[in-house]
Amino acid sequence: MPDPVPYLDLKAQQRPIRAELDAAIARTLDNCSFCLGPDVAQFEKDFAAFCNAQHCVAMNSGTSALHIAMLLLGVGPGDEVITTPYTFIATSWAISYCGAKPVYVDIEDSTFNLDPKLVERAITPRTKAVLPVHLYGQPCDLDPLLAICCKHKIPLVEDAAQAHSAKYKGRSIGTFGEISCFSFYPAKNLGAAGEGGALVTNNAAFAARARALREHGSTKRYHHDEIGFNYRMEGIQGAVLDMKLKHLANWQAGRRRVAKRYHELLAGTPLRLPIEPDYAESAWHLYTVRHARRDELKAHLDANGIGNAVHYPMPLHLQKAYANLGHKPGDFPNAEKASREVLSLPMFAELTDEQLQRVAGVVQEFFTKA
Repeated sequence: MPDPVPYLDLKAQQRPIRAELDAAIARTLDNCSFCLGPDVAQFEKDFAAFCNAQHCVAMNSGTSALHIAMLLLGVGPGDEVITTPYTFIATSWAISYCGAKPVYVDIEDSTFNLDPKLVERAITPRTKAVLPVHLYGQPCDLDPLLAICCKHKIPLVEDAAQAHSAKYKGRSIGTFGEISCFSFYPAKNLGAAGEGGALVTNNAAFAARARALREHGSTKRYHHDEIGFNYRMEGIQGAVLDMKLKHLANWQAGRRRVAKRYHELLAGTPLRLPIEPDYAESAWHLYTVRHARRDELKAHLDANGIGNAVHYPMPLHLQKAYANLGHKPGDFPNAEKASREVLSLPMFAELTDEQLQRVAGVVQEFFTKA
């Protein structure tokens, strides 16, 4: 069998920058700045500039950033937040952590993102925010969502956990909503050497309170103004992320090259390929295709050494954790159909054309034999 093609190869990313990584980590070790500290502060400054935002508050995970975002907006028991049933569950966790209720709206069949046409009818007097996700790195159609939020005086929060470098109508994701939240989980386009996240905003009061909430509700040591959390970013993660941020543009160019090549190589197959609407420049966090025989195709790729993954096999409204919401199969048909059909192919900037051709060849072989 030819060499396998991994789904993700972080070692391939690390090899060319290993000396820079070692130096960044060594600096943090030498400074003994393990929790927050100067490396995290520098990353906050640089990532805010990257997003064209005024403030970045670094945290220990994207989930924590989402949780703090909900608290900043006053989301609490009895409140509702409109969001998508088709994403990683952390988006809904942030709502539930506040004692509020996730109110799901179905996705667009073409983009996997929250369908703006369905949002307004889900608004009630209890709605405190709208929380869309830029899924797989593909920006939501923000203008209609923002128009609805403006009309009803409801804040919008962007879950940009998968959307580093994505653009909407030429403008970087991160400052369209009142708050945006990013994840730096190692597999993300900008990944830490462990967990990490950030809250981005142009609201100085939000940023100041977020900094206090991430550090036990404290602005002065041993003085606590409200119940807070230990959501601080580690110094090593700040150092690694700030160093990696300098390479992100090149990595994004690589991802766009890979996506373009997949489009060319897979154009003649029965697969439904991801699209990039006119308003969007995707971050190509994932390259997710669709087919009704997804499970058979996955088994074929597995047997031939082609890495792949399913994002996501069960929509959130059918998860056991949210059985109390009372949803049933058929409530959100586009989300449910996507969960049955999606398959993510290998996607990272260092994929070679030989590897891409091998992936395409194995896919084509599946349909030829079918």
